[in-house]
Amino acid sequence: MTTPATGQEPDLSVVIACYQEEGHLRDSVAQLCATLDGMGRSYELVFLEDRSRDRTAEIIREIVAGRPDMRAVYHAQNVGRGGTVAEGFTLARGRIVGFLDIDLEVHCRWLPSVLAAIDAGADGATAFREYTVGWRPTSILRHVLSRGYRWLFRRLFDVPFRDPETGFKFFVREKILPVVARTQDKAWFWDSEIMVLAHQAGLRVVEVPCRFERRSDKQSTVRIVRDVFCYLRAIRAFRQRLRRPR
Repeated sequence: MTTPATGQEPDLSVVIACYQEEGHLRDSVAQLCATLDGMGRSYELVFLEDRSRDRTAEIIREIVAGRPDMRAVYHAQNVGRGGTVAEGFTLARGRIVGFLDIDLEVHCRWLPSVLAAIDAGADGATAFREYTVGWRPTSILRHVLSRGYRWLFRRLFDVPFRDPETGFKFFVREKILPVVARTQDKAWFWDSEIMVLAHQAGLRVVEVPCRFERRSDKQSTVRIVRDVFCYLRAIRAFRQRLRRPR
């Protein structure tokens, strides 16, 4: 059930941060809309195109054309994953706001389970990714680094979350917007930053087990060496920030 063009706020806003999504965007959005329509909630999709070098912007324009339940913002310069998602949250109008990675490696079929946790009283719910590791060297390396990051995260930050960097997070909008306003990271560490800040703000955020399925038909925008260095630098800066008096 999409939102009619009456100015009425939807129940759900899904933020879709897009960068180099040409190969799967159209099909993924179709699957997302089918899932949302089947749930019977009013919703809107908020696309943010982060200056892709492929046809992503053109495809978004075609998707949103004539759809009052869809909006799009096109960046003149690349902002980064965190900054893009945070902007989408501030633009959202739904009672619940969240985002998922549009490659659907955690498929949108898990949305009902995640949103059910919020309907049951949680302030937010995120996917806890369960997956089988492939035998490709890059898959094994990424799995080892992800497990290592989870271990480091829990050692450094006093929070209960097992999978802070998952790209599948939803919250009650009025509860999460003050937290979003405190985030500073513009890149991938934003996912972890908002989880720590949400916990410190007293929000109850639950993790819902969801299946993760690595796609072999897309090229990842993650660059392992560069991103590991950026993560470590972001962790250091964030810890220093947390130590400062407010």
